[in-house]
Amino acid sequence: MASPEIDMLTQALSRLPGLGPRSARRAVLHLLKKRETALKPLLAALGAVDDRLATCSLCGNIDTSDPCGICTDPRRDARSLCVVEEVADLWALDRSRLFPGKFHVLGGRLSALEGVRPEDLTIDALVRRLSEGGIDEVVLAMNATLEGQTTAHYVAERIEGYPVRVTQLAHGLPVGGELDYLDEGTLAQALRARRPLA
Repeated sequence: MASPEIDMLTQALSRLPGLGPRSARRAVLHLLKKRETALKPLLAALGAVDDRLATCSLCGNIDTSDPCGICTDPRRDARSLCVVEEVADLWALDRSRLFPGKFHVLGGRLSALEGVRPEDLTIDALVRRLSEGGIDEVVLAMNATLEGQTTAHYVAERIEGYPVRVTQLAHGLPVGGELDYLDEGTLAQALRARRPLA
């Protein structure tokens, strides 16, 4: 039996995404065995982030400064804005280094079942950003779910009066995917988005 403190640490870790009780126990054992090289640096990093954690007032990103590093980066193309559902989506796109512009985090997606309405998202803040001018393209990078696509259509309707080009991420066949293993929705989207072979 572990002490109440170690048990509390295990329970806290098991609530993290991707970690169940067994994985959390293994992580705690590793941290305890490697106290100097793993536990103490982790505690220091958590403390530093906790002291400085902020939500960017411009885009909604989570960072240790407001505005965030992406919004203040002068190398970013301020004329392109990528709208995503969550911060995790922003981080995934930014990690790819393929989108040179800036971002806007909605804070979720429309969902009647979960009671998420337009006013629960940062759509009004997005409209305000567009009304300030200087943005030529808005990329709607919503997840390929029913709720994600509903959100994309709603956002597109809300911003259709602004002089911006509205685009959406392509959906379809994944690189390296085999047709036999794909679901009908993915196949249907890939067929609808087919293009000439150059």
